[in-house]
Amino acid sequence: MNKTMDEEGIKRKADYSETFNVDNLEVENQALTNALNQLEQENKVINQNLKRTQEETSMLREMFNKTSSELENIRKPSLLVADIVNIIDENKAIIKLPNGNKFYCYISKDVKNLNAGDSALVEQKSLNILEKIDVSENFDVEKYVIIEKPKENWKDIGGLKEEIEEVKEVIELPLKKPELFKRVGIKPPKGVLLYGPPGTGKTLLAKAVAQSTNATFIEVVGSELVQKFIGEGAKLVKEIFNLARAKAPSIVFIDEIDALAAKRIETGTSGEREVNRTFMQLLAELDGFKCLDEVKIIGATNRIDILDHAMIRPGRLDRLIEVGLPDEEGLLEIIKVHTKEMNLQKVKLKQLVKEMNDFSGAEVRAVCTEAGYFAIRDNRDHVEQEDFVMAIDKIRIEDDEEDNGAFFG
Repeated sequence: MNKTMDEEGIKRKADYSETFNVDNLEVENQALTNALNQLEQENKVINQNLKRTQEETSMLREMFNKTSSELENIRKPSLLVADIVNIIDENKAIIKLPNGNKFYCYISKDVKNLNAGDSALVEQKSLNILEKIDVSENFDVEKYVIIEKPKENWKDIGGLKEEIEEVKEVIELPLKKPELFKRVGIKPPKGVLLYGPPGTGKTLLAKAVAQSTNATFIEVVGSELVQKFIGEGAKLVKEIFNLARAKAPSIVFIDEIDALAAKRIETGTSGEREVNRTFMQLLAELDGFKCLDEVKIIGATNRIDILDHAMIRPGRLDRLIEVGLPDEEGLLEIIKVHTKEMNLQKVKLKQLVKEMNDFSGAEVRAVCTEAGYFAIRDNRDHVEQEDFVMAIDKIRIEDDEEDNGAFFG
């Protein structure tokens, strides 16, 4: 019996030991499984970080290459745009620079199929021809100008009776009735210069005369004519006038002409020399027109005091028309123009005009617009006297802030 009990005890011990070992193995297996899962997660995160790092490295490498390329381009000297006048042989040619000077120079071995009349890039110092360029593809003049058939007419202009008559005489009459000048035997001005403070109606006058003559209106800002690349400004001026001839009858309106035609000074910077080159090309284009051609030029400036006298000498823009701030009668005409479509109730325009004695035409228009907004904010379908009074105060405050900003800026 004791033997049986011993055997049962041994068996129980063996069963317990086996159960204990199995449990330990399961625990260890679970621990290993958890560790493996954790390692897989960490590996996944590492792979994601590695992929992101590789993408960032690739992006940084691309940025570095791009910056290096841009830096290399910046370090390169500027090139001149020149016209090929004559090909001497496969290695030599005569070129013409935008300022009109001609040079005998060498052609790079890489330049092929170069002919007289082509445009090319040349070095500034040696003037060696480096590359043939197609101006028609690389130079789109219409990106720099506004071409339109204006809808504004003389009725849209208030307070400028004398100025309108002068513009009609100088621009409208030669385009509509050139035979009158031929019979009398006189030559009308090629163009006119409108000068005066901002917002007085210079652009409106130019558009109205274009509309009355059914002429193509080509508007360009003077600062746009001054290009970054040497020779490009002069080329742009030339192309603008070629465009004007192609679309004749046409009116070329150069706003802020003082940016291009300011008094010349002896300077050494390439930017100032480029302005002078562009200005000389403009003078050459003006001199190339005949008085009765179907192309007229109107310049506009707020700073006639800094304008080069070469621009306004006889044969160029020699008719000067001042477009100043309107007087009380002119202000009344202007406010009538801008309120003719407005729904007014109990509005005394003459009384309002007395509060705007130093306003320009553009400021009067702004007052009318603001008065309309005051009515809309008050949920009304009509504009009252008080709306105009508040609008005048608002525009005057904005003008004062702009003046102070310009003074302290």
